[in-house]
Amino acid sequence: MDAPMIAAVALGASGAAVLAAGFVQQRAERAAGNGVAYLRDATGGPGRSGSRRRKGEDEAQHQDDFSRRLSEPFRRRVLRPNLDRLAAAGSAFLPADHRAHIRAQLAAAGLDARRRPEEIIAAQAAGGILGIVLGTIVVLNGGLSLLAGVLCAVVLTIIGIAVPQVWLSHQVDARKEEIRRDLPDTLDLLAISVEAGVGLEGAMAVVTERMDTPLADEFDRTLQEMGLGLSRHDALTNLKHRSEVPELTTFVGALLQADVLGMPIGRVLKIQATEMRAKRRQWSRERAAKLPVKILFPLVACIFPAVLVVVLGPALSTIGEALK
Repeated sequence: MDAPMIAAVALGASGAAVLAAGFVQQRAERAAGNGVAYLRDATGGPGRSGSRRRKGEDEAQHQDDFSRRLSEPFRRRVLRPNLDRLAAAGSAFLPADHRAHIRAQLAAAGLDARRRPEEIIAAQAAGGILGIVLGTIVVLNGGLSLLAGVLCAVVLTIIGIAVPQVWLSHQVDARKEEIRRDLPDTLDLLAISVEAGVGLEGAMAVVTERMDTPLADEFDRTLQEMGLGLSRHDALTNLKHRSEVPELTTFVGALLQADVLGMPIGRVLKIQATEMRAKRRQWSRERAAKLPVKILFPLVACIFPAVLVVVLGPALSTIGEALK
């Protein structure tokens, strides 16, 4: 059996398993609904006409539910249930707190409103299955020994599982860097707004209106939590735990301490803004100091060989002709 046929059989088997699981679940739900309807008709109701009326209402409701489901997007109607089943199957091979860890990473990356932990787990499970299929193809048709083929299959499976986690970690690091870079300017705007006579919530609203940054989005979410009845202390604490940026954590801690001790918020914001500007200058100097070391490796690996070929090439050709 050639490699394309093995891949097609493996993918067809996985798809058939997912469809079979969905069909069994749908049959079970339908059987449960029919059983409930039968018991309801058998235990009560005002005669046969009432039973027929209820049956007609149930059929109309079923048609309405079917129309509503049919009008939903394909991603929500078909892909999401199958991804949930795939995530449930993949969760059995992952640590117990893996879902909570992914949920915290999604919140830190600002993706918790668009992505669910089940989608990341399903992507990891799909990557693992794809790695197993590719590893099987390599073992059967790769011309390698059994040990090398099995090792290649294991490596491909690990890579398939790790790719979604690596992508999510990259999103978290990028968002943290953006928040760290925008924090001094945001603190300046907060300090100016508070000194102009606006409260802390009003200053945060000004930031959300004037700026389009991840930190402004976090402030907007904090204001929404306050609008839903959460206290300022709890909302700011959620902001601190959600972002996981050390500088923002320090700023939120200073705000909470000033709120408890009754200190002027404007003075605290001004001091924090000055410190953040000093830290940003320090970060710029650190990056400038690391730049020569980072340039050294591409310089040695890419530029020096080309320079040597251009400079020494004619000389080596001349020396070779002279030796002949």
